Amino acid sequence: MAPGRPLTGRVSILLRVTGSRRLSQAISEGDGISVLVQVADAGAAARAEAQGAEGLVLDAPVPEVREASSLPILFRGRSPEEARAAGADAWILVTEREGEEELEALYRRAHDLGLECVVDVHDEAELASVLERIDPEIVLLSPRGARAGEALERVLELLPDLPAGKLAIAELRATTREEVAALERAGVDAVLVGPSDVSDLVGGLPPPV
Repeated sequence: MAPGRPLTGRVSILLRVTGSRRLSQAISEGDGISVLVQVADAGAAARAEAQGAEGLVLDAPVPEVREASSLPILFRGRSPEEARAAGADAWILVTEREGEEELEALYRRAHDLGLECVVDVHDEAELASVLERIDPEIVLLSPRGARAGEALERVLELLPDLPAGKLAIAELRATTREEVAALERAGVDAVLVGPSDVSDLVGGLPPPV
């Protein structure tokens, strides 16, 4: 976590968490940035783990994924119930899809189901609102809407507004080791990438030039 992120005043919501904390543990423990990779089948899940990924991202239920990999699973979908049925450990809650009341209700439902909730934000206003209303532990910084070639810059612009103590995941569907290294230096905890060979994205920072 990057030092010096500003602490902001916010209203915390007390929630009952019944499940494991596997995703947050995976991206907060150890040295360096974690790579979370999107997979579509059990074979891809096994390869991602072998290549050094620390989490899997599913857009739909994947049969036998639990047997293929021990990595925590982050699920995209409309509801936490869908994520729970898919055997996921965490669910992505997209802020811009929900009104304020729905946002809070969905966040509570996810935790009541034993899921960690990763809250997706794509601009400063969304991030400020989310921090005030639900104060999530894990935030997905999305460059949605950024112009071509500006995704990394957009994520890095959002990062300073995230208070210290939060876990930051950057979404860069197509990225390079150099971009991952820049995120790591900035204090991002994990990067979410699309289907790919992730072996070139993991490991320590490259030596200084």
